[in-house]
Amino acid sequence: MQVSSIRQLIDEHFSLAWCRENVVIPIEVMDGTPFGKPGQQTLVIAVGNITFLGTIGGFIKQRVGRTGLECQFIEKPPEEIQALLDQAAAQRLISGDVLDPAEYDEEALTEALKEAGEGDTAGISFEFEDEDELSVSEEEILNISNELLGSPLQRAAAQILVKAVKDDVSDIHIEPQENEYRVRLRQDGVLRPFIRIPSRSGIKLTAVLKTMAGMNVAERRASQDGRILRKLEGNKMEFRVSTLPSKYGEKTVLRVLKSDPGMLNLDTLVSNNEVLNRLRTLIHQSYGIIIVAGPTGSGKSTTLYSAISELNTGENNIVTAEDPIEYTLPGITQVQVLREKNQTFATILRTFLRQDPDVMLIGETRDPETAKASMEAAQTGHLVLTTLHANNSASSITRLLDMEVPHYLITSSLLGVLAQRLVRRLCTECSVSRPVTEAEAALTHLPIGTPIRAPSALSAEEKEKAKREQRLCNRCQGTGYKGRVGVYELMSVSNTIKTAIRDQRSSQEIQEAACQEGMVTLEDYARALVRDGITSVAELQRLCSSAFD
Repeated sequence: MQVSSIRQLIDEHFSLAWCRENVVIPIEVMDGTPFGKPGQQTLVIAVGNITFLGTIGGFIKQRVGRTGLECQFIEKPPEEIQALLDQAAAQRLISGDVLDPAEYDEEALTEALKEAGEGDTAGISFEFEDEDELSVSEEEILNISNELLGSPLQRAAAQILVKAVKDDVSDIHIEPQENEYRVRLRQDGVLRPFIRIPSRSGIKLTAVLKTMAGMNVAERRASQDGRILRKLEGNKMEFRVSTLPSKYGEKTVLRVLKSDPGMLNLDTLVSNNEVLNRLRTLIHQSYGIIIVAGPTGSGKSTTLYSAISELNTGENNIVTAEDPIEYTLPGITQVQVLREKNQTFATILRTFLRQDPDVMLIGETRDPETAKASMEAAQTGHLVLTTLHANNSASSITRLLDMEVPHYLITSSLLGVLAQRLVRRLCTECSVSRPVTEAEAALTHLPIGTPIRAPSALSAEEKEKAKREQRLCNRCQGTGYKGRVGVYELMSVSNTIKTAIRDQRSSQEIQEAACQEGMVTLEDYARALVRDGITSVAELQRLCSSAFD
């Protein structure tokens, strides 16, 4: 079994991040099939939990089927699959040098940071040769190995960045306290403690990260913004960096920007076929506006990117206005919002109209000017996709009315509103089955005693004990969850909804009218995920408490 060929199969059919997330790895291509079809080739795919195939099997067969291969699934221990993925990952790193996964655990990072804090920064080169963000080409992006093989201080900073990417972390918080620095990582929407380091080490770590981001290291009394761009395993790593002066020093937050375009697929995002088919019908309209609504961090941008990726057939002129540009999509003109140069969403949108567009993506509708301009653009024969901060699909209508968008513009332009949330996905390795309780039956709409899946979450003490006894779940590290899954509510703007808008009905009345026409609400979508063993009752409860806040 050649690791290099496994890496080639991963890149050809899936992505390394997706394989890690789902504990799946393609092993080899064999002549013949299990059914004896002559001349047919089969891709052998190992999965960590064969029962999980009901959730991801259809997607795998669809991706592999495009290359003309059949699929054969075998089961392997999850730790064996993860080991193979680590070996395959190293094929794209630094000249074949294999990195030890132990370098990224809490103890190793703490020691590295202590070592860096005790040393002198004299003689450490902070020149990383970053170019202006608008002129950096793929060839000019530095490999993270520059730091991994550098000084102890650079190595510690790089290890934190690599760990964040490998563990699918969304944000890194480096926070000065009275006598130390605290590092926390946001994973699956939850901010978790990571390590604590001496103040001296924390100050130096912040300085290295600011230098990597092209920020002014000497300026500590004003907030700054920057960007770190590196390569890892042949893929681009991008971090948006923000510093904020606080009582005990500079707080630094790094947002990990997901830039793997291979994961932009509506089939992987939307599990409900009815919602998926209705959404596809909307995005293939020749004109009109589609709004994706939800709070910050609910996955709105990923949904929009997936939609325009599907529309990117080479026959359309697709333009986007974004802040920031998260994914680089070939064949699409992407424009960065620069408010200091008066390049706002509204001004860029007006320029787009002179560029003969077919599809326009407006990253965010946050003001009346952008809202009206988007609606008017949709009326003039363009398909417009945008996001809006609203709790559900019906409240998006009242949000537009609050922006003083005339109701006649809404009824004549709006095709539909997709409201969404993200809930945590149960770990497929350590989740357990248990019956629904009487209290949960009313929430889930399931009969008492119906078997469902639940997380086997461990306390900090239980995690330490399980780690010492070498029985800690390798997939979720005792949290009970791994990854997140989307929850969706799609309201098509039918004649009934248009009438409700013209009559200035409340959002509750618009919601009821949409439900009577068969709309699946956020809560009902999440209940289906609980029934299918994808998420937990606790996540359903959290979603229900926030959907109408």
